[in-house]
Amino acid sequence: MWSYLLKRLLQGILTVWFIATATFFAMHNVPGDPLSDERVMTAAIRANLEAKYGLDQPLMTQYLIYLRNISRGDFGISFTQENREVNDIIREHFPVSATLGILAVLFATVGGVLWGALTALYRNRLPDVLIMFLVILGISVPSFVVAALSQLSLVNLNDFFGRTILPVAGWGTVSHMLVPAMVLGLGTMAYLTRLMRSSMLEIVSSDYVRTAKSKGLPPERIFTRHQLRNAILPVVTVLGPSIAAITTGGFVVELVFAIPGLGRYFVEAVQQLDYTVIMGTTVFYGAFLVFMVILVDVLYVFIDPRVELN
Repeated sequence: MWSYLLKRLLQGILTVWFIATATFFAMHNVPGDPLSDERVMTAAIRANLEAKYGLDQPLMTQYLIYLRNISRGDFGISFTQENREVNDIIREHFPVSATLGILAVLFATVGGVLWGALTALYRNRLPDVLIMFLVILGISVPSFVVAALSQLSLVNLNDFFGRTILPVAGWGTVSHMLVPAMVLGLGTMAYLTRLMRSSMLEIVSSDYVRTAKSKGLPPERIFTRHQLRNAILPVVTVLGPSIAAITTGGFVVELVFAIPGLGRYFVEAVQQLDYTVIMGTTVFYGAFLVFMVILVDVLYVFIDPRVELN
């Protein structure tokens, strides 16, 4: 176990290094000067920023300064937001994105498992056909389209009742979180539904399920103890990539619903060419997703004791 964790940790560090390196060189290939914008900048301020980030040094020197800073957990100062460090932006706004992401993952996981199990039990019947049709729509329609349609539906719903049933945008209460979380988790839920359905269909025809039925075990116990528990294992394995998909999809959803999360600031940083915010949030998200993938791999052992980590 410990040797496996050490190996995965080293792999994770290499992955984060690659993400940081690719982001650094990609941003330095973007045309323009990171310190040139519409703000009035004195020569002294410009000289201080160039000295801090080594912008007046060769590219490899800048790269080494960049690696040294992020190894200390210092992502720098925003070029567009006055007197604000990237670490402060992450500290203030990542909890919002994390809350939205957790709700979306719960919605996608619970919905995917339940709908997938239901379609397998009613294979080729009306519930199966109807749910799979909705699943295809959920996979095909982009999240920004679903977000815009959801906002339009909320506006019409509130107008119909003459009061605010659910907020159209913003953040602060549980009612603000419900629709964005469902929109964010919809595509992942559709994918997990298909995966759960195929896994359940394989389990239903397995030998140990037929043996359990021949012993006269109650159908509810066969479903929960033998079918559902074993069919859910493939779903657990894809939770890491699913979290990645939900996190990146959250950028657009946060922007559409005016949610003050980290993804929204990342999009704004790209629009404003705020290099330090772009590089800092990219490395942070990369490290977070690598950690989540490793965590899912470890949890897989506790769900299925037959799995050995090596």
